[in-house]
Amino acid sequence: MKFTDLGLIEPLVRAVHDHGYETPTPIQAQAIPAVLTGGDLLAGAQTGTGKTAGFALPMLQRLQAQAAPRDARGRIAIRALILTPTRELAAQVEESVRTYGKHLALQQHGDVRRRRHAAADRQAASAASTSWWPRPAACSTTTASARST
Repeated sequence: MKFTDLGLIEPLVRAVHDHGYETPTPIQAQAIPAVLTGGDLLAGAQTGTGKTAGFALPMLQRLQAQAAPRDARGRIAIRALILTPTRELAAQVEESVRTYGKHLALQQHGDVRRRRHAAADRQAASAASTSWWPRPAACSTTTASARST
């Protein structure tokens, strides 16, 4: 299987190939189609298995597919919010999202140092949240499930 088989748009496939990847990992092969269809995702896998790309690539595609709504003041509303348990992981996820979205006409806001100050202004914004927490040692190493919303 290749990334082109997962239903990703050409700019995302190009960014993935630019980054040196040709074949999706098992977690990506399961997660990307589920998120593209609007399903919820709960996934767990070891470090380095591609979890970030598994949710970021379809999230970017879904954001690209619809125009950004504006609030009453004409500001672009927040459409996605990614929560992480550490600053280090937030920086890694931000870098990945920038890498994967480099060929898209999307704006990415949020510097790890400024997120705390911007959080108070996000009450009225629509947001999708993704959270990756450390999993207990007893959990299986690769799981993915999707539920249609």
